[in-house]
Amino acid sequence: MGVKKIKIVHLYPKELSLYGDSGNILCIVKRLEERGYKTDVKNIGIGDTISDFDLMFIGGGQDKEMKIISRDLRKKGDMLRYAVNSGKTLLTICGGFQLLGEYYKTTDGDILHLSCALPFYTLGGEKRMIGNIVFKTPFGTAAGFENHSGKTYLNGLEPLGKVISGFGNNGEDETEGLLFKNTFCTYAHGPVLPKNPRLADEILKRATGDELSPIDDELENRCNLQLIHRFK
Repeated sequence: MGVKKIKIVHLYPKELSLYGDSGNILCIVKRLEERGYKTDVKNIGIGDTISDFDLMFIGGGQDKEMKIISRDLRKKGDMLRYAVNSGKTLLTICGGFQLLGEYYKTTDGDILHLSCALPFYTLGGEKRMIGNIVFKTPFGTAAGFENHSGKTYLNGLEPLGKVISGFGNNGEDETEGLLFKNTFCTYAHGPVLPKNPRLADEILKRATGDELSPIDDELENRCNLQLIHRFK
């Protein structure tokens, strides 16, 4: 039996990659390679066709970048809807999270129509929600850094976690992120995966379809605990 290759798609890497988000790709590749997998990372930008993948990553961006990709995003909408609803594995951060929803309404009342992969929406807010965030997930307590004015409302969908400290999706209902089938969404930058190895491995387990062999996470776990105790 040959070495298993995991196909990774990084969608809009030029436009959506704030606050170290691309470090999540480095973490994914490193944790897979330590377990003997081969990886193939493809950057998919404006005008490109989304190729087949085991794991898709979408990072964060500001309103300007969201407007830049909006027309191309609508062309990719059918593929994103299929991927999310068929159970493909995705990790999306901040703006990448928002673009899976139906629309983003700005504070001026303009509506930016998005992929409609899932029936949630985001409203632009006057207050910027910025700072460290700690939130409880089914895969352990996680820490990250958030910086967004958009307020996301899940419309009954399940959150990824419950806010312990910070703002989360909207600063009102204590929800953070979204978990739908194998789609993981969060407002946590940082990048989030190196800070939260249990969350990283849950995503990789779903992407590979395998039970993952253990690796030495002593330093990562110590970092995770220190961040949680410091910011909760």
